[in-house]
Amino acid sequence: MKLSIPFETIDWSHLTATVVNGATGTAAMRTVQHGSLRIRMIEYSANYLADHWCSLGHLVFVLDGELINEHEDGTTNVLQAAMSYHVSDGLSSHRSRTVRSAKLLVVDGGFLGEG
Repeated sequence: MKLSIPFETIDWSHLTATVVNGATGTAAMRTVQHGSLRIRMIEYSANYLADHWCSLGHLVFVLDGELINEHEDGTTNVLQAAMSYHVSDGLSSHRSRTVRSAKLLVVDGGFLGEG
């Protein structure tokens, strides 16, 4: 993949957060979009559970807290701060869950409103 984006610094604190309700808890997302490349800073509240299974590909880095990835086949992965995961489109049906809050940096090929 060839990236074609300008050099840019991002002060995430200056971007407006869009708050999305999960099945439980909330996700506050700040997003930068470059064509089909989406970069997000996501803050999950404590006791967050996504309200859908996601099959989009992502590069996810946990900045703070703990993220629990549930997979539709019943397996789970627990990621602490300084851990990451990556998956390609269509290779996993997964959803995010937290016990305590978590802060993530997510890069994917989604468009605003997806994932």
